[in-house]
Amino acid sequence: MTRLILALCFSILALPTFAQTRLTVTEGTIEPIPIAIPTFIAENVAAQGLADEIRAVVAADLSGSGLFREIPRESHISQVTGFEAPVQFQDWKIVNATALVTATVSLSEGGNLVVKFRLFDIAAQQAMGNGLQFVAPQGTWRRVAHKVADSIYSRLTGEGPYFDSRVVFISEEGPKDARRKRLAVMDYDGANVRYLTGADDIVLAPRFSPNAKEVIYTSYETGQPRVFVMNIDSGQKREVTELPNMTFAPRFAPDGRSIVLSQTNGVNTDLFRIDLATTGVTQLTESAAIETAPSFSPDGSQIVFESDRGGGQQLYVMPATGGEATRISFGEQGRYGTPVWSPRGDKIAFTKILNGEFYIGVMDIDGQNERLLTRSFLDEGPTWSPNGRVIMFFRETAGVNGAPNLYTVDLTGLNLRKVPTPFFASDPAWSGVLE
Repeated sequence: MTRLILALCFSILALPTFAQTRLTVTEGTIEPIPIAIPTFIAENVAAQGLADEIRAVVAADLSGSGLFREIPRESHISQVTGFEAPVQFQDWKIVNATALVTATVSLSEGGNLVVKFRLFDIAAQQAMGNGLQFVAPQGTWRRVAHKVADSIYSRLTGEGPYFDSRVVFISEEGPKDARRKRLAVMDYDGANVRYLTGADDIVLAPRFSPNAKEVIYTSYETGQPRVFVMNIDSGQKREVTELPNMTFAPRFAPDGRSIVLSQTNGVNTDLFRIDLATTGVTQLTESAAIETAPSFSPDGSQIVFESDRGGGQQLYVMPATGGEATRISFGEQGRYGTPVWSPRGDKIAFTKILNGEFYIGVMDIDGQNERLLTRSFLDEGPTWSPNGRVIMFFRETAGVNGAPNLYTVDLTGLNLRKVPTPFFASDPAWSGVLE
């Protein structure tokens, strides 16, 4: 992975008028911010194609979030001619723009990409600060575009960024009864897919390390499910533990120094925590139940997991060191599974099965305010965007030719979108924002 070099040569200053452009969300209804994104100006011939591509990614990021509505370029009255050119605010007000993005793109003599952009408040008729500049290797232009979009998104909505992130998932090919599965990683929007394993071994449940440089997953390459960690740059992998029985459903702790996983002895399944430096093992649960799918709270102090200890598949929370668990799912009917804690710390996403249908939902960490966001024949495996605003999951269609694909949905339950992948895809896991 090429490390992105970001030179922040301009500052963005807080303006008293900034609140005028903030997102309005009321009772699950989103009023998108109308934004104008004119052609990005190429400052030299070599940058012409890149300028168009970067602008397209920025526009797709913002529009795809569901929180922005791009004003079509054919509606623009004014044209931006340069980074320092004065803005004709009245022209942008006529086309109902709330915000305006202007940008220039160039390639330096050393081959680095240089992108400068400014954000303007049309109502206040002034720039939101002095601008921002990103400098990076040319090959990382998509990451630069995501960084620009992240800056605009955060500035206008008050939300944290999420576009410059990756997703690890299971890529699936072939007929349903002979599906070949490979571990794959991609940009959050489906671009730059790269395969990390071949199709010879069955792989399941990939999860990123906190720094997004490693992936932990379950593999059947030894003949039974075992947990491995892989460096996604080098491809080097290692088995995490030599516990005697089958291990699966791994997940990193927020500090990256330990993991939690499930181990089965053929009768019951319990949760174990493993120190990655010492390989020391701590058993966290001990019951006759099946307990699996653990997920840490963002501060690492608690774990949410699924268990049938109460007679049915439900969600429980316990201290990360083990101990007494508290049930949090109390729907009158249905089973709950695959819980994952929001990076904001205030919600838990889950899969719910009720009356033969699958739902992706969210609830408060004490189980209150349950809200179902999706429903289909099979929706499963939620994962949070880095800012806790969007959930990605996989949806499988029914029938002998049924197959899974990835989707995203806003926390409000709106803006359901299919994520493009070269083949079928399942079991996604979102990274944090990349460094």
